[in-house]
Amino acid sequence: MNFSLTEEQQLLADSLARFFERDYTFEKRRAIQGSPEGYGRAAWAQLAEMGILALPLPAAHGGFGGGAGDLLPVMKALGAGLLVEPYLATAILGAGLVARAGTEAQAAAILPGVGEGKTLLAVAHRDADGAPVKATRDGAGWKLDGGKRVVLHGGQATTLVVVAAAEGGAGAFLVDPAAAGVTVRDYRTIDGLRGADIAFAGVRLPADARLGGDADAGAALRAAFDHAIAALCAEAVGVIEQLNTLTLDYIKTRQQFGQPIGRFQVLQHRAVDMFIAAEQAKSMAYLAAMRAEAGDSVAVAGAARYVAKQARQVAKDAIQLHGGMGVTNELPAAHYAKRATMLGFWFAQLV
Repeated sequence: MNFSLTEEQQLLADSLARFFERDYTFEKRRAIQGSPEGYGRAAWAQLAEMGILALPLPAAHGGFGGGAGDLLPVMKALGAGLLVEPYLATAILGAGLVARAGTEAQAAAILPGVGEGKTLLAVAHRDADGAPVKATRDGAGWKLDGGKRVVLHGGQATTLVVVAAAEGGAGAFLVDPAAAGVTVRDYRTIDGLRGADIAFAGVRLPADARLGGDADAGAALRAAFDHAIAALCAEAVGVIEQLNTLTLDYIKTRQQFGQPIGRFQVLQHRAVDMFIAAEQAKSMAYLAAMRAEAGDSVAVAGAARYVAKQARQVAKDAIQLHGGMGVTNELPAAHYAKRATMLGFWFAQLV
């Protein structure tokens, strides 16, 4: 896999850099983060206009057919910009599952809307304690019962993709979050994203709600999760690099004993360690992208664990070097540190 950016990839990366500089500043992000919806409709529309939402979608359904390698520069830019919109949940995880497990009719009904920014997806796959979701036959259709926890952007989704135990193995079902029997509890996560706990009480679904008919969706789920993990690894690189930049700028200007603290050798050594961690995380992100395309789940999971470890360490170092300022909401470094710390949790939800 060639990781040198093509002309098109570079133009896309440049467009994203301008988007974050002009239209998605830190203060605008904070306002979006604190809004009731939890994401910015205007920002989402801009991403759709730039083709970012359509990038990973199949060409047959209005997309560009981008693979894990194509998403590397995009996810790195989204990490550097601390995007809170449901890109991973919708365009990569949700749409990836529909494309892999769904029938042609199901893909045609869902995926074009994703690329246009009209359809928001969330994959509900982690069972709530003591309440696994089961799908049982209900005449010609299905009935869902149980609960899911920490559904990434579940409260923002216009369509839920619910993983449930069903006849023939694992099933993935398209569910309207407004359907009778569905209860969604939306909340903000530590890193500024959104999660939801969702309960299903006798939710009735039509016969065509199950992706791919009666086929086992296990292989499609694993492939979609691996690509989402690889995307998170690339996002982590953007977070780590930006956190390093902010920290380096800070120690160059913060004065102590009549000189910048960056002149102290012990802090210089710490900054070098942070730079090395960023380079190692980047190498693991490349590995995750390659192995996701090859279907090597073990290698993808191993890369993710290493990236999460490096992200946590950089976050700790950044907080220490910033001192008390490093944990204040007014400082961007605090938000990057929270995101870096939470990456390990999101990895664990997908491995």
